[in-house]
Amino acid sequence: METPTETGTDARLEAGTDVRLQALLAQLSLEEKVRLLTGRDFWTTWPLEKIGLRRMLFSDGPTGVRGELWDEREPSMNFPSATAISSSWDPAIADRLGAASAVEARRKGVDVVLGPTINLHRSPLGGRHFEAFSEDPVLTAELAAAYVAGVQRNGVGATPKHYVANDSETDRFTIDALVADRPLRELYLLAFEKAIVESHAWLVMSAYNSINGTTATENELLETPLNSEWGFDGVVVSDWTAVRSLESARHSQDLVMPGPDGPWGSALVAAVKDGEVSEDAVDRKVLRILQLAARVGALEGFEPVAAEPMDREDPLAFAREASVAGTVMVKNDGVLPLVPASAVKLAVIGHNALHARTQGGGSATVVPEKIVTPLDGIRAAFGAENVTYSVGAVVQEGVAELPLAQLRNPVTGGPGLRVQFYDSTGNELFAEDRRSTALVWFGGDVPIEESAMVRFHTFYTPENNGHIQLGFATVGHGRIFVDGVLLHEASIEASGTDLGAAFLAPPSASVRVEATAGTPLEVMVELDLGHGDDALANALAVTIGLETNVSDPEALIADAVAAARAADVAVVVVGTNSRVESEGYDRTSLELPGLQDRLVHEVAKANPRTVVVVNSGSPVLMPWRQDVSAILLTYFGGQEFGTALADILTGEAEPGGRLPTTWPATQEDVPVLNTTPDAEGKLSYDEGIHIGYRAWLKTGAEPAYEFGFGLGYTTWALDAVEIAGGVADAGSAVPLAVTVSNTGSRHGKQVVQVYAERPDSAVDRPVRWLVASVPVTAGAGETVTATLNVPTRLLAYWDNGWQYEPGEYRLRIGTSVSKLDLDAVVTLGGA
Repeated sequence: METPTETGTDARLEAGTDVRLQALLAQLSLEEKVRLLTGRDFWTTWPLEKIGLRRMLFSDGPTGVRGELWDEREPSMNFPSATAISSSWDPAIADRLGAASAVEARRKGVDVVLGPTINLHRSPLGGRHFEAFSEDPVLTAELAAAYVAGVQRNGVGATPKHYVANDSETDRFTIDALVADRPLRELYLLAFEKAIVESHAWLVMSAYNSINGTTATENELLETPLNSEWGFDGVVVSDWTAVRSLESARHSQDLVMPGPDGPWGSALVAAVKDGEVSEDAVDRKVLRILQLAARVGALEGFEPVAAEPMDREDPLAFAREASVAGTVMVKNDGVLPLVPASAVKLAVIGHNALHARTQGGGSATVVPEKIVTPLDGIRAAFGAENVTYSVGAVVQEGVAELPLAQLRNPVTGGPGLRVQFYDSTGNELFAEDRRSTALVWFGGDVPIEESAMVRFHTFYTPENNGHIQLGFATVGHGRIFVDGVLLHEASIEASGTDLGAAFLAPPSASVRVEATAGTPLEVMVELDLGHGDDALANALAVTIGLETNVSDPEALIADAVAAARAADVAVVVVGTNSRVESEGYDRTSLELPGLQDRLVHEVAKANPRTVVVVNSGSPVLMPWRQDVSAILLTYFGGQEFGTALADILTGEAEPGGRLPTTWPATQEDVPVLNTTPDAEGKLSYDEGIHIGYRAWLKTGAEPAYEFGFGLGYTTWALDAVEIAGGVADAGSAVPLAVTVSNTGSRHGKQVVQVYAERPDSAVDRPVRWLVASVPVTAGAGETVTATLNVPTRLLAYWDNGWQYEPGEYRLRIGTSVSKLDLDAVVTLGGA
């Protein structure tokens, strides 16, 4: 494929722009045009009545659409994390996630979903790893394009993010990613390309970071390749507060978020009048925003892409199916599946079995109506009388919200609490009744900036006798009252420098309170509100709840071991917490937090029939993997996590996942690990094109489980491959037909993977690299044919354009990057 010329963008935009949009543009003054280029508030754009333009509402939403308010009274579907979706290796699942997300968006009045997140898993320490798809650009591109297509088919804008090389969180606002042209093109940009060129994404989000010395919102990469080569005709929206200067207005940055303040505004008006910025540049940005409005139905007189969602399905059923499809079984000595009819006695162990992580921390967080935990799902499937529960080891850090069933609102008498905002003279400005003690205000009508203090008031009824650690997590000064007595007063400062992390995952303060089971405690927490000049001045996040008792960790392990010894099978759910995997910071270790590794070792000694469920969004170390009978990697499984897990344990469904990222045996073995910039704020991508499995193959280190690996409940054979012709030209595709047989005794799924090799290349190449994949299903004893197309573009390398090296390429076909049973050869002609 030849590199397209740099004429695509403006030509495509002009050809695709209705003359009526030009007519609307002509009605606008310079001031009106510039106003449209900065958000109206945190989540919306400016309306303009005289041209029939309503506001457009944006919402975070890679795996769930929150909507304008972060409110448990307006719950959202919580779908499985992107790492679970990508583990399906199934574009159809990603497409359905996109369509389901758009249905959620339409229900909440949302016009634009801020997703998918398609930055690469360059290092397993990346804190936002769970929100992105894979370490491989081709798999990422396939899934991202499918997600975008699903969202936009239902009339909502999708926003691939964060463009580009935004692959770690440490110093994310200022980090400068130093990445050479070749890896930039072959890896980091390639992950975005298909979503633009084939799925025609309506927006792209520019990142916080710099690339090779220039911040993303002012970077020429916004024009080339995004516009000039890929033909992008949508809106480049900034990550929130990523636009920091007027300079970005001279580049292909279109929309500044959030608003109403920002660096453009009156400064941009003056710059245009002074001739420093051309009005044509402003017009191009405005036309793109108007075209987006027309597409989503926000502009009168224009037919939206879809007046109503075209594709709908039961979101709960889909969430359950997607969680099953994205669960990867990496070990099974025959203990699974279990048979509920045999009245098997199960010891369920682990903090995350009861307090499951169904999503990662940060801006992508949504509030679901209900979560089915692993313990819930297992009890429902096997009978509560056959299941015991032990916490085993504490994972939680800080406070966890109080259960709604144990709260009584002092005003309404119903479940929940009363929240009241007061001014500096003690006058009540606003009050509302809430149904959660984990609360976030981000936009909306609550007068946070005008308030000096907020009070949370409820009656909490403990379930057990003994002492509890009652506290709050926020940034600021607060007081805890119990039964009218001030018990504790504390000031909490933000940890670290990341504003978002400080806001969404703050430290906590607590006090010991004596509790009697069944006796209500009147709980009141007051927080003083101080307002800075930052973007979160009109926002508030606070959790009121309990810290977990960690006074006797040995007793917790001993209880779990005793329960495991008395059971037929032990199911241990281990995982991470919100201080380990979240937006705003990277991990420092791949170890599971707390004493979970020791817990698994001890339980496995007591019961050899131990199944471990790993509830993390990204790779963790599993030093006990040789000691247990089965391992399921469930990632953050969404709100139907527990039901999906029970389906797998019982054999009602087969774990359908394959690894989209390499899982290491030790942290020292990981070939690309660093996420921390140097003293000058630079992070050098010295590994070049060798990340993920490519780097593992280059170093020769053995991971715990390789890219593409995963087991099911049946067995498979790859019988034969046929290649059409075997000779291909640049820009074409090579068709393959792979015969696959299910040699086992039940229906199942396999993922056929094709890797290219060029050992005698004149340039540096990976040992092998993914060029195609497809999921297949077959019944017991059935043989099917998997058809795949290998684009010859994926055989090319970048050197001031895509270069095609003539000669033979070996195609390796198999079921993981290292289990490759079939070979084919394709001969590539010259460009």
